[in-house]
Amino acid sequence: MTDWKRIASDIGETTSEPFVPETPRSLGGGCINTAVKLCDGARCYFVKINDATCIAMFDAERDGLAEMASAQAVRVPQAVLTGSDGREAWIVMEYVAMGRPASGSQAEAGHQLAAMHRQVADAFGWHRDNTIGSTPQVNDWTDDWIGFWRVHRLGFQLELAASHGHGGRLLDLGTRVLEALPALLDHGPEPSLLHGDLWGGNIGYDGDGHPVLFDPAVYYGDREADLAMTELFGGFSGDFYAAYNDAWPDDPAYKVRNTLYNLYHILNHLNRFGGGYAGQATGMMERILVEI
Repeated sequence: MTDWKRIASDIGETTSEPFVPETPRSLGGGCINTAVKLCDGARCYFVKINDATCIAMFDAERDGLAEMASAQAVRVPQAVLTGSDGREAWIVMEYVAMGRPASGSQAEAGHQLAAMHRQVADAFGWHRDNTIGSTPQVNDWTDDWIGFWRVHRLGFQLELAASHGHGGRLLDLGTRVLEALPALLDHGPEPSLLHGDLWGGNIGYDGDGHPVLFDPAVYYGDREADLAMTELFGGFSGDFYAAYNDAWPDDPAYKVRNTLYNLYHILNHLNRFGGGYAGQATGMMERILVEI
């Protein structure tokens, strides 16, 4: 049973204002954590809860939200605190009442994402590891983007797939793709601040129609990795891409790298859910290798 008194006490102590909440209201939409709206009649917070072993995941989410906020480009919920009582862990953040996108909301999102991508680091990675979904995501700082993608992204997921019993053609093709990375990633990208898990379910719009990004898997990498994922499951309109390209035009070879970058997410889905993702990943690798 969740210790709501402990969480309320933590909120009061962190905000320096006593917080005595009403009955927590369960929110849907999450597949990893329990999501709850917690209000006292004047203030509301969004709370995510999981097993105590997930405290590092929540700490990384807190830091990721702060990293994106530091770019001053797009709205993200402000994290208030993370905590644990030894049984459960939680993250408390600003509650943003979501509305419907307005006529210019997708274009605004495109411009704002391009502005966030303009925040760059001196290397690829981040100061801490985090998760992609519930899968560990290693972010060791690396000067070489090809090496980073080989070791910490595709290589990591392929090794995980092998440990789950996925071998044969999938791993043979994976080895060939890893060997081909110097030819596929020869465009010299900057280490841009990335959301890292930018599918349509991780963007919303506040009551005025302005974009809000949440549930990040932050690191610094090729901006095209974020763009590619926006195309993987849909949810972004032509206005979004036109606005982004107006602010920062695509490279002509992006379409090939699009498949390569989304291969990481499909392999992650294979490792999390199994099923038909093996065939999808194999098909993607076949298409990538044809382009070399």
